[in-house]
Amino acid sequence: MELPLLQNIKIKASQNKRTIILPESDDERILKAADKLLNNNLASIITLGEENKIRTNADKLKLKLNGIRIINPNSADKLSDFANIYFNIRKKKGVSIEQARETIKNNLFFAAMMIKEGMADGSVAGSVASTGDVLRAGIQCVGIKPEISVVSSFFLMILPNYNYCFADCAVVPDPDEKQLADIAISSSDNFKKLVGEDPYTAMLSFSTKGSAKHESIDKVLSALKIVKQKRPELNIDGEIQFDAAIIDSIGKRKAPGSNVAGKANVFIFPDLNAGNIAYKIAERLGGATAVGPIVQGLNKPFFDLSRGCSVDDIVYTACIASLMS
Repeated sequence: MELPLLQNIKIKASQNKRTIILPESDDERILKAADKLLNNNLASIITLGEENKIRTNADKLKLKLNGIRIINPNSADKLSDFANIYFNIRKKKGVSIEQARETIKNNLFFAAMMIKEGMADGSVAGSVASTGDVLRAGIQCVGIKPEISVVSSFFLMILPNYNYCFADCAVVPDPDEKQLADIAISSSDNFKKLVGEDPYTAMLSFSTKGSAKHESIDKVLSALKIVKQKRPELNIDGEIQFDAAIIDSIGKRKAPGSNVAGKANVFIFPDLNAGNIAYKIAERLGGATAVGPIVQGLNKPFFDLSRGCSVDDIVYTACIASLMS
């Protein structure tokens, strides 16, 4: 049975009816996801590649793809325009106009340029391409939000009666204090946008309120100070251990007076080791449904999938892109 939060995300996506690009048309999971999105009126879909090949593959899979728009970057009307835009963005890095044109023929970069130019609302890729390739196209073309210092990611961790956000679990190996602060801000805002609940954000550590001393704790405290300066209205606290953040009785004992202890729903991990391990433990041992990684910090949604993703993963990620656009 579909979890209530995922049902709600799909309902909101259907109401938004954004245009989402699925660039990796060679993957049958992408075609199946496109068909689901179209049949359920969740989004308008664009895919990239040779139309005859895509239609042939769809026929083999018994998919209609009614209403899909197919663009071949190699022969697209916008190829020259996109190449010139990319050249002007990257020429200081030594990119020639010829190199720009070849780069834009790549489906990921063509999709990213469509997003940049407002021709679509979001993109979902990574079922075939690596995270590095997806993020490279997104950072170079879509660009990073001016108020954010880093592109990061979060997971929605969904349990039958509770919804949580874990970050960063996939992108930034060892964030500095400024990056950690921006991960906390981005994650809090996106949790509110997707879940509809006020975020209570815990800056996690192996220490709670000075119970230990270490330079890694100093980083968390510095990040917390930055968040409070930039976004004083956020409910955020740290440094705090996971048990104190989530269990009310322990929170009252370890962090009396905290506005987050015992009721946290957004968890910011000090580095990628902690975040990645934690979400997998919560998923595999705790039975949580992990939705993500969801890329954040770009000007517009340009999302990365796990290469082991399912068709439903792609559908949910496209719906989330719709809500975050």
